[in-house]
Amino acid sequence: MFFNGFETIGRTLLVGFMAYIGLILVLRISGKRTLTKMNAFDLVVTVAIGSTLATILLSKDVALAEGMTAFILLIGMQYIITWLSVRSDFFSSMIKSSPELLYYNGIFLKKVMKKARVLEEEVLQAARSSGIYSMNDVEAVVLETDGRISVIKKSEENEHTTLTNLKRDN
Repeated sequence: MFFNGFETIGRTLLVGFMAYIGLILVLRISGKRTLTKMNAFDLVVTVAIGSTLATILLSKDVALAEGMTAFILLIGMQYIITWLSVRSDFFSSMIKSSPELLYYNGIFLKKVMKKARVLEEEVLQAARSSGIYSMNDVEAVVLETDGRISVIKKSEENEHTTLTNLKRDN
């Protein structure tokens, strides 16, 4: 129960080292986007890669070659999906959610907040975390595609606003 022998420890060390090096190589080849958490799909892939690494390390039933194949499959699918979503608006809309405007110019957008399952207290907490004392200093609060809440302070110049692609539904 506490010790299965030096063979299993040796296997874990050897396979773990080799799987880690293999994972790093595959990730470097696939590019920076592979492990970003830009949306729910990216998060699922990141968790699946971690689970695969743990399985390779701890299961005698999974050979290193099988684990590396799983890494290549997951990362390859991630690459294909992101490649398609960059080139097709339809495919992008199937994979990614849109940012949602939760608060705009002094008004909490209750309908959007209810649909997104976000409480007013969560919006206020995000403002406090951004160093905002009063909501009078806030132009907008956005629920981002990755689930984070962004707070946008009012500014004197609104020529190049980051809010141009957001709907202003009540």
